[in-house]
Amino acid sequence: MSSPTEESVRRNSESESGDAGTPDHDPHYDPIVSLPLVEVPTNEEEEEELVKIRARLYRYDTSDHEWKERGTGDIKLLRHKINNSVRVVMRRDKTLKVCANHFITPDIRMNVHCGSDKAFNWSVFADFADEQCKQELLAIKFGNPQNAQLWKTKFAEAQEIVRTKCSLYTQDPSSDEDESSITRSEDTDTPEPKSVDKDDSTKKELNIDKDSEGVVIKLKELKVDNDKSE
Repeated sequence: MSSPTEESVRRNSESESGDAGTPDHDPHYDPIVSLPLVEVPTNEEEEEELVKIRARLYRYDTSDHEWKERGTGDIKLLRHKINNSVRVVMRRDKTLKVCANHFITPDIRMNVHCGSDKAFNWSVFADFADEQCKQELLAIKFGNPQNAQLWKTKFAEAQEIVRTKCSLYTQDPSSDEDESSITRSEDTDTPEPKSVDKDDSTKKELNIDKDSEGVVIKLKELKVDNDKSE
């Protein structure tokens, strides 16, 4: 009769030999529900990236009269490939929620914020970060002065692109006025005045639509004049 120690040794050896017989065992189970890969559009597919810098964004709250943090993430300048418009887009970390989204115009001024060499502020007439048009006073702070200077330089380059190449600013308004005036003159082509004889004017009065009340009155007056002449 074997002792308990020998019995435990025998079981351990059997288990080891059984594991050694199936070294490539992979406990893989197919998922019950398969989820297809869904591509989420970012609305940036037709734009090219001019610059992307990590920063912290603030907005001025007019009700509380203080600066409030709007988010931390990568702020980008995106240039449209067709119409050459440039917009500022910034998304928060992790959530990727938009905290800045507005177009660049040539009249925006990038000002030094509170005397810092790492922060700027600017005013925008229409920001769409909250999916509705709002006038905002924004401020941005970078990690170092080099990134701040790079942002200011790229922002100025973007304004030059918009001013010289964007179709909204390069289109000559005078040309539209000329074309519209030509179109109006062609549509409203007025004939030259001609001298009309007295007999011709009488014939024209007789040929006017008889359903009009004014025409009936004219015909009566004409008949009375003819009776008097006779």
